[in-house]
Amino acid sequence: MPTIVKCSVANCEYWSEGNNCTADMIMVEIDPHANANFKEEFAGEYGHDSGHKDQAKSSSQTCCHTFKPKKQNK
Repeated sequence: MPTIVKCSVANCEYWSEGNNCTADMIMVEIDPHANANFKEEFAGEYGHDSGHKDQAKSSSQTCCHTFKPKKQNK
């Protein structure tokens, strides 16, 4: 069974109906690395490998780096 990732950020390129994430890969960091630049192109496009391991005590100490703003239709 595939892993299901839920996300409520509806303006993300990978957001899908039912609050589902459709990204090929998810990059999650701890808050102290929130502004880290992982080539700024997300999910399966370039991949992510932060090269380090961290620990968080709760989900509130983490952030998703997979977010990519949804393209606006003009």
